[in-house]
Amino acid sequence: MDPALAAQISEAVAEKMLQYRRDESGWKICREGNGVSVSWRPSVEFPGNLYRGEGIVNGTPEQVWDCVKPLAGTLRDKWDENVNSFEIIESITDTQCVSRTTTPSAVMKLISPRDFVDLVLVKTYEDGTLSSNATSVEHLLCPPKPGYVRGFNHPCGCFCGPLPGEPNKTSLVTFFQTDLSGYLPQGVVDSFFPRSMAGFYANLQKAVKKFYG
Repeated sequence: MDPALAAQISEAVAEKMLQYRRDESGWKICREGNGVSVSWRPSVEFPGNLYRGEGIVNGTPEQVWDCVKPLAGTLRDKWDENVNSFEIIESITDTQCVSRTTTPSAVMKLISPRDFVDLVLVKTYEDGTLSSNATSVEHLLCPPKPGYVRGFNHPCGCFCGPLPGEPNKTSLVTFFQTDLSGYLPQGVVDSFFPRSMAGFYANLQKAVKKFYG
C-alpha cells in the first residue's frame, strides 16, 4: 500500500477517534454492569451504529495493550472469543500495518464467519495513552476468501491509558462501527454488538490475569 496514502487515511481515522472520545453528546447507554458501560449513537459513516465501550481493567497499560494491540505479537487471538485469527498482510512502518482478522460464527450461527482487512495505526499520546486507529481497506494481497463474508470496519479502535494514582489499573475506551455485510436482520446486529463488547471486557480481564498474574 502506498505509504503516503496510508498515512493520510490513518491520520484522518485517528482524528475521528479523538472526536468520538471528546464528544459526549448523543450517546445512549445500552448495557451496563461489572464496571463496564456500552453506549451507542447513530453512525455518520454508514446506516448503522457507533458503539462506545468504557471500563477499568486491572493491569498496567502495557499489560492490557499487549492483549489488545492490533500488531504483530498481540495476544488477542489467544483470548478474544470474537477473534479466530490475526495476521499482518503488510507492515508499512513499525506503528502502521494492514491486517486480516477472522471471526467465528455467532448468535447460534445466524452470523456466519467474517473476515476484515484493516489499515491500522498505533499512536502514543503525551499522557502515555496508547491508541489503535483502524478502518477497512482493500488490499491486493488479500482478496475475499471462500468461507468468509468480508465485513467492513468504519473508523474504530481503542484508547488504552493510565489511571492517575492507580499504576496497576488501566482505562480502556473502545469504539466499534462495523458493517457485518450479508443479509442480517438489524435486530440481530443491534443485540450482538453490546453483548459482545461487554464480553470483550470480561474476557480481557481474565486474559490479563492469566498472562500476567
